[in-house]
Amino acid sequence: MKQNTNNFSIEKVFSQLNSLHVVVIGDVMLDNYWWGDVDRISPEAPVPIVAIRKQESRLGGAANVALNCKALGAKVTMASIVGNDKNGVILRQLCEDADILTQLLSCSDQRITTTKTRVISRNQQMLRIDDEITNELTLKEEHGLIDNVLRYLQIEKPDLVIFEDYNKGVLKENVIKHIIAHCRELNIVTAVDPKKENFLSYQGVSIFKPNLKEVKEGLHMEIPEITVAHLSEVHAKLQQTLHHDITFITLSEHGVFFQSNSTTSIIPSHLRNIADVSGAGDTVIATAALIFTATKNPYLMAEVSNLAGGLVCEQVGVVSIDKLRLLEECKALLNS
Repeated sequence: MKQNTNNFSIEKVFSQLNSLHVVVIGDVMLDNYWWGDVDRISPEAPVPIVAIRKQESRLGGAANVALNCKALGAKVTMASIVGNDKNGVILRQLCEDADILTQLLSCSDQRITTTKTRVISRNQQMLRIDDEITNELTLKEEHGLIDNVLRYLQIEKPDLVIFEDYNKGVLKENVIKHIIAHCRELNIVTAVDPKKENFLSYQGVSIFKPNLKEVKEGLHMEIPEITVAHLSEVHAKLQQTLHHDITFITLSEHGVFFQSNSTTSIIPSHLRNIADVSGAGDTVIATAALIFTATKNPYLMAEVSNLAGGLVCEQVGVVSIDKLRLLEECKALLNS
């Protein structure tokens, strides 16, 4: 069922994003990129030798969601726990350089900063090296995070809270439960990009945004065809546990599905030259949550975030959305 988006001035909607304040809570990561050239095979083993010519660090995981929110014009606060290490210092500095507020970003001697290093040659990823600890927060860390976030929400009263879950231990069930409950008391919109471990822990969330693979794993169910009817069954099953407002499922090359009350639709993807899908989910949840918070229109939410996810897939590596380019795409394609 297609809704009319003509009642919305897309320029006005994009302007409204500048007045929103969002808190992003979850598993932050440092994404390192080592760019190089491959000219020969190693004599020690049948593997390519990459001669590194450039190194770069970027915000990843929940920090990339925060960066996307900032790129769309919102005021952004990052809430998480990093290691008391060099990579944690770099991540905090990258946040501050991007004008992302870090007063809710804490350090821990019990953890290391999740770091993913990608080796790239000729625009292709050759290797990824992960350095991480995925243990859940200690009780002391958990209680500190909850207390700090609840106090901040009470004082600042942001418009939106986004949970970005990568199963790295920050979003424990107790953290999720307390923060969503407080957001509901304060009438703050909540959105989550869930992962398998805490998949059904986000009771009462406003927007629940898994991808198709996560739905199948989280609900232990097969989805024989990508149709509105089958995905509406998924929505109904999710609501039995979550009692949430909107189901929003990304469907890879098939686009996106959403259901809010009786309003439901599959919005197909647009033709793209796909270079790299890394970070696309971060862009989608950031865009969807902000557009919905500004308009309360789930169809417009799905349309715009579908475009945003496609745009970032045209670039190599984890990159944030270009707001002006997204605006031009929206003006060209939304009502065509």
